[in-house]
Amino acid sequence: MRGKRAKQRQQIGDRKYNDSTIRRLINKVMQDGKKSVAEELVYKALESASELAKEKDIVLFVSKAIDNLKPALEIKARRVGGANYQVPVPVSTSRQETLAVRWLVDVSRGKSGKSFEERLSAEILNAYKGEGDAIKKKQDVERMAEANKAFAHFRW
Repeated sequence: MRGKRAKQRQQIGDRKYNDSTIRRLINKVMQDGKKSVAEELVYKALESASELAKEKDIVLFVSKAIDNLKPALEIKARRVGGANYQVPVPVSTSRQETLAVRWLVDVSRGKSGKSFEERLSAEILNAYKGEGDAIKKKQDVERMAEANKAFAHFRW
């Protein structure tokens, strides 16, 4: 490893619910530094999605949706003896949350037809239920890792 590893700083929560996961979601949705616009979009999407799911506690609702999206394994390319291998590696907890939030926002942005707020709301609700495109992305990643289990001995 080159140099020193950066120290993990204490993360603060978002303005309304004081939750670090929601803060990450807001920061991922934010474009061009417009945080107040991103906050408004995310809060409206969360409130409408939790209403549809009949879940009173929004923080609990978001954490369950994100937990359903967290991958256990992913693949990383390793070069061994002139050949590239897709090696399955376990995912750290912080990276699990990062990937889950990224997939949620990317899937919502990739769709068209409705407003972003409605698409994000629908995708969060689908993640809460364990279905949708973001869940499919998670399953694809884990399936690829499972298929390349034979190369697990190249992990170091």
